[in-house]
Amino acid sequence: MKHLTNWIYGVIGMITITSLSPLAASADEGMWLFNNPPKQLLKERYDFAPGDDWYLHLQRSSVRFNSGGSGSFVSADGLVMTNHHVGADCLQKLSTKERDMIELGFCAKTPEEEVRCMDLELNVLQSIEDVTGKINAAVTPGMSSAEANQARRAAMNTVEKESLDATGFRSDVVTLYHGGLYHLYRFKKYTDVRLVFAPEKAIAFFGGDPDNFEFPRYDLDICFFRVYENDKPAKIEHYLKWSPQGAGDGELVFVSGHPGRTDRLDTMTHIEFLRDKTFPNAMRKLFRREVVLTAYSAESRENARRAQDDLFGIQNSRKARMGMLAGLQDPSIMGRKQAEEDKLRKAVQENPGKFKEPIGDPWSEVAKALETWDGIYYDQDLLENAAAFNSKLFHIARTLVRLADESAVPNAKRLREYRESNLESLKFELFSEAPTYEDMEVVTLADSLTMLVEMKGMNDPLVQKVLAGRSPREQAARLIEGTKLKSVEARKELAQAGAEALRKSEDSMIQLALLVDAPSREVRKVYEEQIEEPMRQAYAKLADARFKIYGTAVYPDATFTLRLAFGLVKGFEEAGQQVPPFTTFAGLYERATEQGNQYPFELPQRWLKRKGKLDLDTPFNFVSTADIIGGNSGSPVVNRNGQLVGIIFDGNIQSLILDFIYTEEQARAVSVHSAAILEALRKVYTADRLAKELLGDRTKGQSKTKR
Repeated sequence: MKHLTNWIYGVIGMITITSLSPLAASADEGMWLFNNPPKQLLKERYDFAPGDDWYLHLQRSSVRFNSGGSGSFVSADGLVMTNHHVGADCLQKLSTKERDMIELGFCAKTPEEEVRCMDLELNVLQSIEDVTGKINAAVTPGMSSAEANQARRAAMNTVEKESLDATGFRSDVVTLYHGGLYHLYRFKKYTDVRLVFAPEKAIAFFGGDPDNFEFPRYDLDICFFRVYENDKPAKIEHYLKWSPQGAGDGELVFVSGHPGRTDRLDTMTHIEFLRDKTFPNAMRKLFRREVVLTAYSAESRENARRAQDDLFGIQNSRKARMGMLAGLQDPSIMGRKQAEEDKLRKAVQENPGKFKEPIGDPWSEVAKALETWDGIYYDQDLLENAAAFNSKLFHIARTLVRLADESAVPNAKRLREYRESNLESLKFELFSEAPTYEDMEVVTLADSLTMLVEMKGMNDPLVQKVLAGRSPREQAARLIEGTKLKSVEARKELAQAGAEALRKSEDSMIQLALLVDAPSREVRKVYEEQIEEPMRQAYAKLADARFKIYGTAVYPDATFTLRLAFGLVKGFEEAGQQVPPFTTFAGLYERATEQGNQYPFELPQRWLKRKGKLDLDTPFNFVSTADIIGGNSGSPVVNRNGQLVGIIFDGNIQSLILDFIYTEEQARAVSVHSAAILEALRKVYTADRLAKELLGDRTKGQSKTKR
């Protein structure tokens, strides 16, 4: 669920897509920039040509969750809809031993009952500005990779700070085409976000792990929040009007969301590195963490409650990455990727004066950088990525240590996460009142320290210093017991104290963060200067070649920034059987019955009691050919009129390869139908206040769609 990128339709001169395009856009492929939507493609394929105001309205109706995921405004009074699994981070932090909001759900009957989330930040994209010239101008010929990296970082930090000062908006420079373009995204930020409604986990994630990334599905994976300003519901100009009829079979639909990361423009050598190095390493970590948290959860009901959101994320990631890795190990898919690269290489070779001489051999440059990465990969993951220190309290300690150090240097020279334009968001999360559970912290930290020993060896000097003569379990317990960082007041005091005071602190977790900071920074420096920067320059050359050969009507890889996708509501064939595009409430009850109404197919009691009230023919979940990946969870699905007809919550198992290559034969995006949401709110949850807010008087004049 949390899983949840193309290319070209325009050409230059006499070059045709079919003859030369390495990634020719097929069918409904594409995660398109809102400042460069596929207007010609939509006009030619679907006779759809909306004005710029259609795109702007959808852009400003779309919301990004800092917890990872997407959403949309669905009323003028700041109401936001996303997935239950996107909202689960807030639900988990609001839950207590006596009241498990993930398990039991939540419904605010009045505005006064809406509960504020502890550290949830929502971003709404206001504008996009091309700042490629400003960023590239900072890097001059003759600079070393280290000098270029610092110059580029300084330019990005400065542009963001100037934008923040001028507009007040959160300002992020986004790298596109792996360095081919740089765009400045300005976001309106909301930090007073309150929970309005969430169903029970049993219906939001009906079918559990067995049905995850499958279809047919029967999930009410929704959650509603409200944004406030000055302690009052925010007044929103751009929000999506609700379609009670929802999406119909064969209908053209659009998805506006924030896909996390794709690797479709990577060279073959890069993709092979992911296949052979990064994915297997990620799988090993996920498997061991799943085992650890499963065992912890089995000890008590309270342990299970504390671990459930983390465990769900791990299990979801494990299944998603298994599907992705299977795709990368499929010779037919890798063969397609190789053919795409061969076509681009051939086009460059055949025009040496225009392409080959100016760009050189960027494929070899990427390969050389990957060789360097291979040498530091595990140290980078263990130290800088903190895989060896799987503890929320450690991450708090590292943030405090680096915040003190980075605040003492000019903004232009700071690490990206500590730049001035990001400090408000960083501190908002750093000083969150979200609970930490010491016993779970000990378990997860002990396991990651054990992994550190396994990978580095007990005699490694740093391992010796980290363990200080104790076993991983003993040291983890001592570290958690000896820190005061569970207290927000203690964090604030340390944040004000400065770097020198931090170095004198006796807090055990601060001491650990200080101990590993120098080697972590060193491996990060190697990565940024000898790997990231050379690859950025190499990929920028490849992007330039693509632009010159195929035109600028191409889309970049995903970057967890707003993108537009489109497709048809359409079933698919699997194992010789046609899978219809819709499921219904009737199918939900049939699925529960055939599984004996046992976990994870056990329906909540209110769904059993109120079955007779429901129109069982109501479409529940549906699939489309829209091009989505992880990060799209919670994305609104709209029709040609911009009305909300559904909400993305997953992709099927065949869609997991979309991180690397698009296919529409079987890959499908899975959504909750807007009609099902209304039916459930009214007849199962009696959430009339919410249903009325979604509809208002907007049902007038809407025609029913064919289903």
